[in-house]
Amino acid sequence: MPIALLALTLSAFAIGTTEFVIVGLIPTMALDLGVSIPSAGLLVSLYALGVAVGAPVLTALTGNWPRKKVLLSIMSLFVVGNLLAWQAPGYNTLVLARVLTGLAHGVFFSIGSTIATGLVSKEKAASAIAIMFTGLTVALVTGVPIGTYIGQQYGWESTFLTVSVLGILALIGSAILIPSDLAQPPATKLTTQLKVLKQPRLLLVFAITALGYGGTFTAFTFLAPILQDVSGFSANAVSIIMLVYGVSVAVGNVWGGKLADKMGPVNALTVIFIGLALVLFVFGFTAHNPYAAILTILVWGAFAFGNVPGLQVYVVNLAEKYTPQAVDVASGLNIAAFNVGIALGSWGGGMIVESSGVTSTPWYGAVIVLFALILTRLSGAIEQNSANRNLQLN
Repeated sequence: MPIALLALTLSAFAIGTTEFVIVGLIPTMALDLGVSIPSAGLLVSLYALGVAVGAPVLTALTGNWPRKKVLLSIMSLFVVGNLLAWQAPGYNTLVLARVLTGLAHGVFFSIGSTIATGLVSKEKAASAIAIMFTGLTVALVTGVPIGTYIGQQYGWESTFLTVSVLGILALIGSAILIPSDLAQPPATKLTTQLKVLKQPRLLLVFAITALGYGGTFTAFTFLAPILQDVSGFSANAVSIIMLVYGVSVAVGNVWGGKLADKMGPVNALTVIFIGLALVLFVFGFTAHNPYAAILTILVWGAFAFGNVPGLQVYVVNLAEKYTPQAVDVASGLNIAAFNVGIALGSWGGGMIVESSGVTSTPWYGAVIVLFALILTRLSGAIEQNSANRNLQLN
């Protein structure tokens, strides 16, 4: 594998860290900025909104640019956004910084796979993409807990400075190692994306993605306040618990992929959503006991991210059937749907915190996941009916 892939992996690591690290720092930031916990939680929502907009819109607008130019531009934007967060004089500037970094995130993961496959021969394409996405997994396991620890020890601004340094290293590595003569794929037009959004079967899966992921973030966004104010953990302990959660996420991602291969996406998602709803419901009770809380979080991480492979496979399968000319677009829009779920889930969680307190967020999250389960079964039923009709016709 070419060393240039390391630059992409480091970029993915930095981007993954800056997206999720704020979850562990919400109480610290709220206190320092003089805002409420729900207002601090909006920093998660607005970042995800930036990703959801950046992925389809900016990718289409930069479709005719050379891939290396796009990569260097968005990594520069990422660095600027994090430096702005580091030096933010107040909450409003921090909001702007989070939106900017979210835009960069969206474009990076839209073009990253194309760049990674352009660096290797065709038979090594899947391995190249896997190596790049390893950076995102490692960010969840190590980057988020370390970034949380740095923020709690030296101030949350230090975390954004650290991520900025990682972004600069990734930018320099990309400038030096990524070749300039990468193959230029056909530009993805906004009109093509709109065609995908006109397919009811794909829209249904995008809704499943948003609800299934959003239910988790209704509670996960406010995990640190729950751990500190309800479970009784110290701020320093939160970074260790985030490490536990990250390991569980990594295991769950692999498990979810194998389950989808074995059972098919609909059945695998059914199992995962049932498990996720149960875990969230139970966490509403176990959060009051520190030992039970940690055990629940360990299981939660596996179910929370175990749905990702199944949802992506399901979208690709349906896109190959209904929009074969835009499979990549459908896959990219599903990434946007994940982030719409994060944005709405964390925003809704903030409203719940204001009205009912942080301990209610897991229960509301469980209800949202149940809606994703209902839509999953509906989608499976539609698919089965369609298959039966085809058999009768033949």
